[in-house]
Amino acid sequence: MLDVSHLSKRYPAPGGDLHVVQDVSFQMTPGETLAIMGPSGSGKSTLLAMLGGLEIPSEGTVRLDGIDPYAGGPAERAAYRNREVGFVFQEHQLLPGCTALDNVVLPALATGRVTAAQEQRGRDLLERVGLAERAGHLPGELSGGERQRVAVARAMLLEPRLLLADEPTGQLDSQTADGVTDLLVEMAREAGGMLVVVTHADSIAARIGPVRRLVDGMLA
Repeated sequence: MLDVSHLSKRYPAPGGDLHVVQDVSFQMTPGETLAIMGPSGSGKSTLLAMLGGLEIPSEGTVRLDGIDPYAGGPAERAAYRNREVGFVFQEHQLLPGCTALDNVVLPALATGRVTAAQEQRGRDLLERVGLAERAGHLPGELSGGERQRVAVARAMLLEPRLLLADEPTGQLDSQTADGVTDLLVEMAREAGGMLVVVTHADSIAARIGPVRRLVDGMLA
């Protein structure tokens, strides 16, 4: 279960604190999906970063199955991000000198080494996203949609309980965007995880499921 309680983020500014996220609370259970919409600057990416252990909240708590990523130090937050959370960003953020398979198994390196089982899971995930024949290709040899599908496979390698996607289709044409969105939803549900997607596109939000809007840092 994801339990977000009274989450806020503010930054000091000359004219007074800038409140980017204000008093956001919601809960999710395994298999649920959520689309968060809002205009640029409404706090969507900051909220997602706090859910994923990337941005320390000013107030409030995030708990995933009772785990508070901000209860410890940087090492504990890094372990939380790697073990519990999968990220998909607008830019695929693949390493250009590594093959598609190498990029997929990259999260396993944080645990020390890539095991044979993890490499096989990487191959299975590439097959799942329709790229089994592209495992040995570099990102520069893939289309934008293919690169983003590699990023989805990478996010699922360690079977995260929480999958977070920040404008994951912003650089894609509408047909490719629909395919990537459907893939995110299907894979999150198959794994019994929870999916939160930040988007500004109504058509993408409609494919994800329940939609909530973030306006001036507050979740409607």
